[in-house]
Amino acid sequence: MSKKSLVEKAKRVLIGNFQKKGFTIPSKNLYPFQWKWDSGFIAIGLAHFDIEKAKKEIDSLLNAQWENGFIPHIVFHTKNDSYFPGADFHKSSLSPKSPKHIKTSGITQPPVLGFVLEKLYNMAYNKIEILKFIKSQINKVYKNHRYFYSKRDINNEGLIYIYHNWESGTDNSPVWDDIWKTMNPPRYKFERKDTTHVDSSQRPTNREYDHYIDIIELAKRSNYDDNKIAKHSPFLVQDPLFNSILIRSNESLIRLYKILGGNEEKIKYLKSKNEKSLTNINKKLYNSSIGAYSHFNLRNGKKIPLICSSSFSPLFCGAPDLDLARKLKNTLMKKFGKHDYYLCSSFDPEGKKHDQKKYWRGPVWINLNWILYHGLKRYRYEEIAKRIKNDSLELVDKFGFYEYFNPSKKTSKESNIGYGGENFSWTAALTIDFLSEK
Repeated sequence: MSKKSLVEKAKRVLIGNFQKKGFTIPSKNLYPFQWKWDSGFIAIGLAHFDIEKAKKEIDSLLNAQWENGFIPHIVFHTKNDSYFPGADFHKSSLSPKSPKHIKTSGITQPPVLGFVLEKLYNMAYNKIEILKFIKSQINKVYKNHRYFYSKRDINNEGLIYIYHNWESGTDNSPVWDDIWKTMNPPRYKFERKDTTHVDSSQRPTNREYDHYIDIIELAKRSNYDDNKIAKHSPFLVQDPLFNSILIRSNESLIRLYKILGGNEEKIKYLKSKNEKSLTNINKKLYNSSIGAYSHFNLRNGKKIPLICSSSFSPLFCGAPDLDLARKLKNTLMKKFGKHDYYLCSSFDPEGKKHDQKKYWRGPVWINLNWILYHGLKRYRYEEIAKRIKNDSLELVDKFGFYEYFNPSKKTSKESNIGYGGENFSWTAALTIDFLSEK
């Protein structure tokens, strides 16, 4: 398919998924609400051809921000019973900080909005208009960052913890498997909706869902109070991807505040936090034994020595020095860069738990590829960055705008399918961004 045809097709996906209330669903049937980091990537795609829709995307998400600065991972703008767990399960109203005008979840997702706002500024032709919009939203994003540092950094080391695997965005990664072994949740009675839309072999198991639900039940018993959750949750992890995205978004907020002017105290705060975050992400999360960054389990005080696509995300925020970046690049290419594999599988292709079609246990995801692409370019690894971009576009061109893709070129040719949701919004959005690059 020509570049122009692919862009036009991607635009149709985004227009088709855009809702009357001013937000975009990730995929029809499978994901009928608004998701936090999805919306950030979607806004980037929309901004290439409809900046007003991109603004609405961000505005509708931030309209659901909690009083304490927390931004939920799902906003339930509409009633829809085709997704579990929905608004009635999450019960955000248990928290006195939650909004009264709209239902949300009580967990979050990676804080992409800082770098998304900067991307919109860089793309917009009318800088005066986009700056007006940024000025109306930026303090909400800043407040979200302050929430993380005040509520989710229990050791005051500039590293944020997540208390649920869904907060990572990499939902069923093998990285979490040993944490599940420390839990023995009841077998909850629930009706999965995802497996009615997608082959169950591509999704987490029911027993995995028991663990996911159990942690949310604990959060609900705590009325979503962060201090209580930190004290009792069996899942408390410092994630390199989540922290890299926060650091990168801090950078963007600093630059935008400088353009807007008169925000010296906010700039000073963000700079001091970033300095600490950058020091400790290297000191604490880099794992020399695997040549990449690890997740850190705060419950047992140990690194989780597994490599996934998140292990290379600190390139995106400029954390590693040149020597460390070279080591990361070497690990990436040695483990993930074999000629018969698309870059970049979501989990170590040499690992025993690698699964080519099961969600975050092996498949390629376009949003992680986009993050790694920009990280590699930051360190001038142009050739590998180009391969990640070309692999991403080849997958979309061959199979369509799917949620995730088989990383094996051999298997992909045999099965000739993408996985998960069809006409997936961030796949379309980031395809447009890749193809629109000068």
